[in-house]
Amino acid sequence: MNQSIIQIQRLSKTFGGGSEAVHALEDINLDIRQGEIFGIIGLSGAGKSTLVRCMNLLERPTSGSVCVDGQNMTDLTEKELRLARRKITMIFQSFNLLMQRTCLKNVCFPMEISNMPREQAKKRALELLELVGLGDKAAAYPAQLSGGQKQRVAIARALATDPKVLLCDEATSALDPTTTASILGLLKDLNQQLSVTVVVITHQMSVIEDICTRVAILDGGAVAEQGDVQEIFSNPSTDAARRLVYPGGVTPAQYPAGGRTIRVAFNGGTAYQPLIASLAIDCGVKVNILGADTRNIDGKAFGTMLLGLPEDPNEAAKALSYIRAQKNVSVEEVQDSHA
Repeated sequence: MNQSIIQIQRLSKTFGGGSEAVHALEDINLDIRQGEIFGIIGLSGAGKSTLVRCMNLLERPTSGSVCVDGQNMTDLTEKELRLARRKITMIFQSFNLLMQRTCLKNVCFPMEISNMPREQAKKRALELLELVGLGDKAAAYPAQLSGGQKQRVAIARALATDPKVLLCDEATSALDPTTTASILGLLKDLNQQLSVTVVVITHQMSVIEDICTRVAILDGGAVAEQGDVQEIFSNPSTDAARRLVYPGGVTPAQYPAGGRTIRVAFNGGTAYQPLIASLAIDCGVKVNILGADTRNIDGKAFGTMLLGLPEDPNEAAKALSYIRAQKNVSVEEVQDSHA
């Protein structure tokens, strides 16, 4: 198991005081491992952006500690912090490029601040633009670029100080789906090529699905749930996780009363195994699909499905027995919400 690169312990952040105090974060504990792509997700107002700004001390926590690569960030002086932030750089939804500078000079900027010799900075910047697929745009200005290209320049600039951690604060929220997919693909490639740890802050579950290995779900300024993406998708244990994983909210209350209803959870079996069709073919039993909220992650099926069993007790028992015998599937009988 990889060692931790970011350790957050008992972190809280309060804005204001007295009756006007806003508790943005409360008792956050997170362990982010070296070399992983870690997701932090929550609805608007959950505290995601405040948390990511606390990671590099752009926002100072009210209490608790943040350790990055073995350094307690909360103990550092302002001068020491400026040096430490080179290890934990950030990209934003709005790109934050300097519009009066070319792409090359935008990427050179952090190296200029750290007093790197001009020619060395230029050489490094050209290499980074090539790395993000914009080797031919060095002389272009941000106004001449598409949104996806601007974000690629921002990523190249963030990599200029050879960071160990790349923080992505809603980095794809302003982009169309195709461009989002290309930026996520780039982040995954950089994670693998450079061994840089990537922390993705987002409100989009599709982003977590695409590239993250582990995820923390924020709700009301607290961590509601955290763990492997596949585990949380297969069995979300909190209301906050269920709202994000299955926003459709498949429940028996949506359907007419009558008959026995079961909830089938798919926990990572092949997405190409047609369970319901197999049930009909192998057992001659037909069930009624009342609702489903499933998804395919790397060819594996995750999610839940509500099934109405046949009225005949023998047929219902046969269906239950067949489904329970399948790998990577769990079954529970749900109470009739109309009873």
